[in-house]
Amino acid sequence: MLKAFKLRNYKNFKDEISINFEDIAGYQFSTDCISDGILSKMIIYGRNATGKTNLGNAIMDITKMLFQIGYKNEDIFINADATEDFASFSYSFQFDNNEIIYRYTRFSNFDLRDEELIIDGISIYKCSFYQDKYNFDNLKFINAETASIGRYLQSLDDGNITEDVMEFKLPFLRWIINNTALKNDSLLIKMSEFIRRMTMLKVSNTIMFGFSRFNDSFFESLEAKDNLEDFEQFLNTMGIKCKLVLKKLPDGQRELYFSHDKLIPFYKNASSGTLALTNLYRRFVSTLRSSSFVYLDEFDAFYHYEMAENVIKFFKRNYPKCQIIMTSHNTNLMTNRLMRPDCLFILSSSGTLTALCNATLRELREGHNLEKMYIAGEFEKYE
Repeated sequence: MLKAFKLRNYKNFKDEISINFEDIAGYQFSTDCISDGILSKMIIYGRNATGKTNLGNAIMDITKMLFQIGYKNEDIFINADATEDFASFSYSFQFDNNEIIYRYTRFSNFDLRDEELIIDGISIYKCSFYQDKYNFDNLKFINAETASIGRYLQSLDDGNITEDVMEFKLPFLRWIINNTALKNDSLLIKMSEFIRRMTMLKVSNTIMFGFSRFNDSFFESLEAKDNLEDFEQFLNTMGIKCKLVLKKLPDGQRELYFSHDKLIPFYKNASSGTLALTNLYRRFVSTLRSSSFVYLDEFDAFYHYEMAENVIKFFKRNYPKCQIIMTSHNTNLMTNRLMRPDCLFILSSSGTLTALCNATLRELREGHNLEKMYIAGEFEKYE
């Protein structure tokens, strides 16, 4: 699991911002927000333009580094007021009793400055690309002595950037994973599989652009055994009571309907909240069984607060091991019935992230009305 994340000099985050998923208070309620001593369900609040989306993109940066997942060129990467010309990223993972720290800095979206891998306090390797200095002395600790360092260094010299394709300077970690015969129980294999299964979803973006582009593939998936029933049950659980029918039209196209006395086309008549749930299911729920870490940006943008609560309960009940960070403006979710003060965070305009339990001098208890305290300005200092 992801234990900690640190970031500096990326977009609006000039100073270091960090998330410590091990920073757990001793609450005895809403314990389903915790898994194996790690915060597994979190909600981040913040005023508009505080960087909630940027924070999610930063956490997902490692998926671009290792697998080029979701890669796109970004015009603005380094903080505009930074005194340094690079951004810093640091990830700490826990697998069994082992800690892996992977950290790197980048000059831009495609120019790697340095990287280092540390396992249980031992620096396995360190690459300083901008200084052309490398230390590979401890590869034996991960059984990666067979990694061809000469070929890797040659690949750095051969790399180039064209107008059409912008490649990262190849991270050595990616080289090891792809070019070394690692055992299936290797820590690096566990780490790479965790990272590969990390994802980010911004629900509102897809709503604005419509659904016609993915209907066919989604409808095709619903034809598989029990999938339509599973989707229907998901909507019913969320409070959307309905019966669905999937039909194949004479032209070979598929169409989804609400089943009443007559069939009603689903996408033409579903509410924005139902469409948001559909997108959540299509992009997330149907593949969540294999997800390791998910950042859900504005996950409840089109939901009634009761539906948003149902979504969180669904996540906690069905996917207790998956680490899920949600961003929201919905203060109705700021309740100990559903969450807890160490799982509710405020992202400030100055780039600090603070749990509610650390944002007040009071000792927050189960009986406190967190929403009322928030609206009354109890945590205003940290906004």
